[in-house]
This record gives sequence, structure tokens and C-alpha cells, in this order.
Amino acid sequence: MLGASGGIGGEVARQLRDAGWQVRTLKRDLAAGTEYRDGIHWRRGDAMNRHDVLEVARGCQVIVHAVNPPGYRHWAQRVLPMADNTIAAAIAERATIVLPGTVYNYGPDAFPEPNEDAPQHPQTRKGRIRVLLEQRLREATAHGARVIVLRAGDFFGPRAGNNWFSQGLVRPGRPLRKILQPGKPGVGHQWAYLPDVARTMVRLIEQRAGLAPFASFHLAGHWDADGTAMTGAICRVARRHGLDPAIAAFPWWLTTLAAPFVPTLRELREMRYLWTRPVRMDASRLAQFLGEEPHTPLDQAVEATLAGLGCL
Repeated sequence: MLGASGGIGGEVARQLRDAGWQVRTLKRDLAAGTEYRDGIHWRRGDAMNRHDVLEVARGCQVIVHAVNPPGYRHWAQRVLPMADNTIAAAIAERATIVLPGTVYNYGPDAFPEPNEDAPQHPQTRKGRIRVLLEQRLREATAHGARVIVLRAGDFFGPRAGNNWFSQGLVRPGRPLRKILQPGKPGVGHQWAYLPDVARTMVRLIEQRAGLAPFASFHLAGHWDADGTAMTGAICRVARRHGLDPAIAAFPWWLTTLAAPFVPTLRELREMRYLWTRPVRMDASRLAQFLGEEPHTPLDQAVEATLAGLGCL
């Protein structure tokens, strides 16, 4: 497991542990060389170091590649080298790589409802990097590795890391007073609740023998048809806790002014196009394979997220 300190990686690690898997993961700032905590084996190491990745993956059947540079920064320098290390380990162990995918891979020619076979012609730098990453994963299947990609909408959840919910809609660590809305009312948006994403990954891992060497799926998640369902759910949950937050438009003008000085805002601004047009990934392949994807009701998922962020 790479990226267990992050949102999706941590959630997948815990759910694999609960499903009876032995989970081993890397952590850069581990004080001791190894540590067994909360049922997970932690080893000191860095996903940028091939030796560390090869060592932690020794004897593993599955490698979850959920590691990303923090704050959306340094993608050009780190994303592909980390992926190459995971690929080397998967080939050595003949293991299955599991990748949390993104909608960044698709460009306007695939909108508004791309399926897994849609062309990948992204118009952003991060999108182009993600396409290269998946191309390398596909090529690795010719050398003994296997790959599962689960592509989902914007993550939210009680322990989410880099995501629009906690970085753009609300302010973590304080009672909720204001909600920012990045998109205009009427523009749909796709969301994915992290525990549901992780449960889906675990089910795909457990059924991996029935998959092609390179298998790609889309998660339906929560479709906000007019761009107001998520803010509406946040308001309902907040009011049940005695709060009455206001809704305001996200200050895109501020990201333009601050982008040269605040890298995270610059990276968020690059993805603005996903808030100006509806993009709903077709998840029929996943439904056909699993029968039904895990799906937590929106208000329940939002309440757990806000509580986890310290906003209630």
C-alpha cells in the first residue's frame, strides 16, 4: 500500500485490514524503522525510492497506488517516478496494481458522459500526466503485472486529503458559517464518498481473478444534477446541529490573483473547467460487474464528513 497516510489510501488500507488482508505500507517520517499500529504494518520509506517500494511490496499480491504529491503540487516531478517504482514492484511480484483514477484524463471530446473506453485527450497538465501514468500501467500488463483502475468524481469524506470539499467548500476545524459553491447553479457535478470508493476497491480486489489484465471502471457516486444538491445537504446537516451557514459563490477571481504566490490555488484553478460544464462518468460497467456499487445516502455521508473535518 502506497499512500496510506492520505485520504483514499488510508480508507482502503483500513477496509482491507477489516476484510482480513495483511496490509503493509510506507511512511516517510516514521520514527522507528517499522511499526505495527491499528492492525497495519508501517515501514519507513519513500514512494520516490525504488528500493523502498520493492522491499515493502515483497511477497504482496496487490499494490494499492494511492500516493499523490500533497497540495496538487510537484506532479511533473513526482507522479510518474512514483508510478514507475510501483510498476517495477508489481512486475517483480506479479502483483495487481490498484489505482484511484481521476476524471482529469478526459477532455471536451469525451464529455458529458464518458465511459471507460472514451478517448483521453485532456487539456490540462495534470490530465496529461494521468494519461501517461495509465499508459505505463497498461504497458506493464505485458510484463506480468495486472491493473485495476477505479475512476471517481471529487472525493469527500471524514478523513479526505486533497479535495474540493475540504479545500473549497468549507473551512475545516471551525463551526460551519459559510459554504462556498464553485459551480453555477444548473451545472451538474459528480462526487464520490471515500468509504464507498474504498469498499468498491476492496470488492474489485477480491474479484480480480475474473478481470482482464487491465481493467478500468467508473464509480457513479453521488451525482449533483443541478450543482446545488451538495450545498443543500451541507445546509441541512448543519441546521440539525444548530448552525445556519450562508452560501456564497467561490471567489475564482481570488485564485487568479493569488495563483502566482499560492501553488495550491494555482492547481485548483487549472481544474475550473470541471465546474463550468456537467461531466458525469458512465458507471454501467461497474454496476454490471458488481451488481450494485456501495452507496451511502448523501446526508449521512455529508454529516460524517463535516464531523470528521471539525465543522459541526
